[in-house]
Amino acid sequence: MGVYDPSGEQIGRLRDAVTTLRVDRQPPRVLGLVIELPHRHRIFVPMGRVTRIDADAVVLSTGTVNMRRFETRPTELLVLSQLLDRTVTVLDGDKRASVVDAAMEQNRSRDWVITRLAVRTGGGRIGRRRGELFQVPWDEVDGLQLAGPSTPSPEQGTESLLSVLAEMRPADVAHTLQDLPEKRRVEVAEALDDERLADVIQELPEDDQVALLQALPDERAADVLEAMDDDDAADLLGEMPDEDQERLLELMEPDEAEPVRRLMSYGDYTAGGMMTSEPVIMLPDATVAEALALVRNPELSPALAAQVFVVRPPIETPTGRFLGTAHLQRLLREPPAALVSAVVDKTPDALRADNSIEDVTRYLATYNLVAAPVVDEHERLLGAVSVDDVLDHLLPDGWRDVDAVHVPMVNRG
Repeated sequence: MGVYDPSGEQIGRLRDAVTTLRVDRQPPRVLGLVIELPHRHRIFVPMGRVTRIDADAVVLSTGTVNMRRFETRPTELLVLSQLLDRTVTVLDGDKRASVVDAAMEQNRSRDWVITRLAVRTGGGRIGRRRGELFQVPWDEVDGLQLAGPSTPSPEQGTESLLSVLAEMRPADVAHTLQDLPEKRRVEVAEALDDERLADVIQELPEDDQVALLQALPDERAADVLEAMDDDDAADLLGEMPDEDQERLLELMEPDEAEPVRRLMSYGDYTAGGMMTSEPVIMLPDATVAEALALVRNPELSPALAAQVFVVRPPIETPTGRFLGTAHLQRLLREPPAALVSAVVDKTPDALRADNSIEDVTRYLATYNLVAAPVVDEHERLLGAVSVDDVLDHLLPDGWRDVDAVHVPMVNRG
């Protein structure tokens, strides 16, 4: 839900609540909220700043907030990220259950406390009947009071957290993972399917990409690399030791590993090192209607969907002779039955794999392009380099860490 200042101006969105577990069965006090500002920057707002919590909004008593990036302290626990999915024992009947939600409300002293839990007994697995879902007071469960507040319980699933992450964009999921303890981060990563995890890993800073991939079993890591874009997989493997690179490449399917190996042979700041080997490619006898159907693929980035590269057979990279580019705007103006070969732009000359990043940047800017073809000495299409690939290399190291664009203020208190 949205978070607003007293005048009704939205400050950000609520992402989690911060609490601390107690050694007795008393309801834990909610210390504050984690608020996500624009650019995915997350801050801490003490509960004392909260005026009210409505069904669809949180209203603060002031619009002045501390901009320091939120980090959990050793005694703190995130309700959404670290409390959900924990295994507990319901004292009435001695039932084993999993926490799926939590309710907080103000007590007589105006403190916000977690008073009730929604739990599910049994079930929850694919192919099995889902268990009973019900609410219990906080003091009627066992298994939370003595758990370490900064480390998730060993018996902690991922179902509830995954249901929250399911509707989030990969970049937002990646940012959420960065806020989790390492053990919990790996648990969530292991529960994501290969394609989803590949999309998320591509949005992480390089060091976090390597750490997360190395935490996975080798077979699973190879599967995730196969699901990644070839250029991103090559960049990630390039950050790993040589022995790890070769081991994972050997575990990948040969037809998936081959283009990655080829990309790794180019320099980092060259057209070959930045390009993807899987742009939209068509033969000259394809129709405009077929081209438009291909670029509608929602998995394509906007930059790659902006044009179709026309080649002689074979169509897989390295292709037959590169004939030219059919731009989306031109395709939209042509009859559906027209051939793409009739609308290709044969100029300018394509980039070479050894062109520097300066050459690529100048090429894209000169011809107002969002992606450009890369060919070899025989004019065979090797791939395409897009403007987002160039930006990834031009931006400073650590640019994915949003703290780089925020100046910390005072410590939160």
